[in-house]
Amino acid sequence: MTARLRLGVNIDHVATIRNARGGDHPCPVRAAHLAAAAGADGITAHLREDRRHMTDADIARLVREIDLPLNLEMAATDEMLAIALRNRPHAACIVPERRAERTTEGGLDAAGQHNTLKPIVSRLGDAGIRVSLFIAPEARQVEAAARLGVPVVELHTGPYAHSDGSVDELGRLRESATRAASLGLEVHAGHGLSFANVGPVAAIPQLAELNIGHFLIGEAVFTGLGAAVAEMRRRMDEARGC
Repeated sequence: MTARLRLGVNIDHVATIRNARGGDHPCPVRAAHLAAAAGADGITAHLREDRRHMTDADIARLVREIDLPLNLEMAATDEMLAIALRNRPHAACIVPERRAERTTEGGLDAAGQHNTLKPIVSRLGDAGIRVSLFIAPEARQVEAAARLGVPVVELHTGPYAHSDGSVDELGRLRESATRAASLGLEVHAGHGLSFANVGPVAAIPQLAELNIGHFLIGEAVFTGLGAAVAEMRRRMDEARGC
């Protein structure tokens, strides 16, 4: 039996719905508590430059009010570094960010941005924040992440998800997870995962954590967030033989 896989629930799009009308409802912090009660192992929240979903106040509240580890997704900018150092989340995942994109479109170029990333990675690590890099499942990017000294990489599963579970894309994820683990990195994965496609990814033995958000928040419209998280937890455990 493979070790149990952690589930991080991304609550960004609870805030997206709130922001569509303004005000306080629905509350992403309440969503975090519901996810925790349903079996989530952590909470992920992306504070974007344009604050299109999560806000600075949301991040501060999550740090104060939830018992689960908070994974702050952030761009590699001085502004986001300062916010992370002020709030001290459990973890920070550095992601690429473009103002015009609807969602994160690709992995971070860890190989090409070494000199930009190195001081940010160092300062986060010195503050006791566990740093990860959201990267494409490519050997070049995995090896660059290892050279940067991060303890964790998160593999971008979007191409796999958008290809209807392509065998080739799944193979890239498996190969990259194996390579990352051989370099001493903890391996996470996420983006575009759903009930329909999570099983083969969850079965990759080197993975320690999946981060899933948009699908769960969408499914919650029909079944409730607790039921959606619990069902994802069940499917992940089934894939692992837990």
